[in-house]
Amino acid sequence: MDFRDSPEEAAFRARLRSWLAERAGTFPAAGDEYWARQGEWHQALYSAGFFGLSWPKEYGGHELPPVYDVILDEELALAGAPARPSLGYLVQGLGRHGSEELRRRFLPGMIDGTQRWCQGFSEPGAGSDLASLTTRATREGDQWVIHGHKIWTSYSDVADWCLLLARTDPDAPRHRGISAFIVSMHQPGIEQRPLRMINGVTREFGQVLFDGATVPADQLVGQPGEGWALAMTVVGHEREPSTLGFSARYGKLVRELTARAGERVPEELAWAEVQAEMLRLHVRRRLSEQLDGVVHGPDGSLDKLLMTWVEQSVGHAALAVGGTDDPELLGAYLYSRAQSVMGGTSQIQKNIIASRILGLGA
Repeated sequence: MDFRDSPEEAAFRARLRSWLAERAGTFPAAGDEYWARQGEWHQALYSAGFFGLSWPKEYGGHELPPVYDVILDEELALAGAPARPSLGYLVQGLGRHGSEELRRRFLPGMIDGTQRWCQGFSEPGAGSDLASLTTRATREGDQWVIHGHKIWTSYSDVADWCLLLARTDPDAPRHRGISAFIVSMHQPGIEQRPLRMINGVTREFGQVLFDGATVPADQLVGQPGEGWALAMTVVGHEREPSTLGFSARYGKLVRELTARAGERVPEELAWAEVQAEMLRLHVRRRLSEQLDGVVHGPDGSLDKLLMTWVEQSVGHAALAVGGTDDPELLGAYLYSRAQSVMGGTSQIQKNIIASRILGLGA
């Protein structure tokens, strides 16, 4: 397989690299300041023509092959710039399951960064077992009324809109009684509470309480009871490393740790280097499949497991090299612990692989 850039890709990479060089250090790449200014970074990327690269032109994208997203992720990591905002899974979910009216109304603002979004899926009692969610939506005339509690909601403190899952039919089988809604976050009946993470960040996650918030009936995505299909589209794309840019950042951190370690390379760092290279090649295989039109379903669980193993290997390496005296490296280790829970626990991914890929228990 030839991983070299085509002439068009090389020209894009050079233009991007030049743009990033002019903005080195302008935006923070981590911590609370990063999360506070992520909207500015999103709009800066979009204005320069470096965001929404593979998404449809009719909604503000560029309709380029997905390889351009990988180039973007690689160059952002090499430049030490912030990652691109992670929105692809929401674009995919609304793009596949929303009506044309909803797509035209909401996708342009989502893509260009003028409207901020969050994802209201997980609950205190329904994380990896998403089908057990209890947030409910009740139809009252031409609107739905929401009551419930969401948690681990990224960007909830700054979001304009929430793609929300709620139970609309408590008597239906649990996967079939769930519906998806586009809910305004700027209304009475919504309370946002920040969550402090173990690495000290307070702006990334929040919990959101809905107490009588309303949503117009025309902001139901699909039909009542079709929310589970949207949820599976969203989490399937959320679990793909090729769309999240993690691979390039893991590799960059491993190289920095190697330079810092010198001749005495700890075993944890050697293993992290192997793992990071394995994920890099896996991402390129996935990219090649995408370019050939291959659509991945439950295979996203394989990707998610690989990401977890690699991030936690790199986290252990960071701790082995920097100990507890380096706040940045300690933060990398602490954040890595969450990877086996976020986006569905590793146990859930193994169950999906066993039942839906290997056919065990059928």
